[in-house]
Amino acid sequence: MRDVLRRLVSGEITEDEALSELRRIQLEELGGRARLDLGRYMRRGIPEVVLATGKSASEVARLALAMADKQGQGLVSRMGETHQVALREAALRAGMQMVGYHASARVTRTGFAPEFVDAKVGILTAGTSDVAVADEARMVVEACGLAARLEADLGVAGLHRFVGPLAATLEWGADVIVVAAGMDGVLPGLVAGLVDVPVIGLPVSTGYGRGGAGEAALGTMLQSCSTGLTVVNIDNGVGAGSAAVLIAGRAAQGRRRGRSTATIANASAPTSNSPNTAPAAPREKSAPPGTANTRPKASAATRIPTSSHGKPRRRRP
Repeated sequence: MRDVLRRLVSGEITEDEALSELRRIQLEELGGRARLDLGRYMRRGIPEVVLATGKSASEVARLALAMADKQGQGLVSRMGETHQVALREAALRAGMQMVGYHASARVTRTGFAPEFVDAKVGILTAGTSDVAVADEARMVVEACGLAARLEADLGVAGLHRFVGPLAATLEWGADVIVVAAGMDGVLPGLVAGLVDVPVIGLPVSTGYGRGGAGEAALGTMLQSCSTGLTVVNIDNGVGAGSAAVLIAGRAAQGRRRGRSTATIANASAPTSNSPNTAPAAPREKSAPPGTANTRPKASAATRIPTSSHGKPRRRRP
């Protein structure tokens, strides 16, 4: 988009040509079946993610590589083994890198790196079975240029495991925390009741029997007594990661504005004068009680103006 605007300003292209190119940047159609929203990252700060479920392996690889070619990276979620194999081979043939996240992946063009954002997202999981969904959130966070820290297996069945990693995440400076939990889904409410940063509950379809597909975890999080807990849908790691990016990114923007305001205030403040180090003038001492001060006081002589005849002029009473 910057390149299009630069060429427009320099006169290399007309307004109509620039408009046509911007439309192509915003939306690209692939074979009449998929319409990639390539302008989403510019609008929202979050790139489009290809859902692998219901698509063939070759289709997923083609979409991911097309996104990486146009905007530097292509994100894919909910991949099966065949999807991963096809994507890895296609990325290798195209000279691109593939970063794996359990059932998700990110394909990047050589030399590409997302724009750095000075914000941090902590991710906690109740069990190791929840990591695959939590990794979706981590993929989105890292694709948007934010730092992510994942701590796993902190379920409430053993609270002694939970305190240390939570304290470490807060000390690390997390701006927001995503908490993924299946089974009874208690952990997000517990975390939200202990910290002063936003918490996003991510219910996971880990469990068995009634409510074992994530319904029980979702119900628990929605009924949490911890005020302010935000909850996304079951297994929606992409949604949790996107919400975390928006919250943490806004926090980073606030810090930048605060530093800028402080810098301007310091620059405009008047320079303080150096302290007066000259010794104080000695004061005239008072005479002892009952003793008259015989020291004459200096006084200015009173001049009586003279008349033009040289005689003193008498003062009027």
